[in-house]
Amino acid sequence: MAGKFAWKTSAAGKYHFNLVAGNGQVIGTSESYGSKGGCTDGIESVRKAAGSHVEDQTADGFEKLTNPKYEVYTDKAGEYRFRLKASNGEIILASEGYKAKGGCMNGIESVKKHAPEADVEEEKE
Repeated sequence: MAGKFAWKTSAAGKYHFNLVAGNGQVIGTSESYGSKGGCTDGIESVRKAAGSHVEDQTADGFEKLTNPKYEVYTDKAGEYRFRLKASNGEIILASEGYKAKGGCMNGIESVKKHAPEADVEEEKE
């Protein structure tokens, strides 16, 4: 099954999207946008940056890479997360927390697999 970008409008009138895998699991979530056009531009930015390299900030002496890139890091709870940064350094997609680093890396591979060809749909409540 193919993945999809599912966008919706919040009660406050802001827009955001999730990248959803074919099995229905959310792979990553965007920031909030003030307009539908901004949200659409964000989706296109994820498509363009999906094949980027990975900067593993959990590794000792990791190499700082240029944007666009995925950043792998640990949060305050000790879980692994990734964020995808566009060429301008803005975070365009962020993951959930993963207990294991392997799960986080699989999440990145899922973005690389699904984002380029994912359909765009309005998420129904």
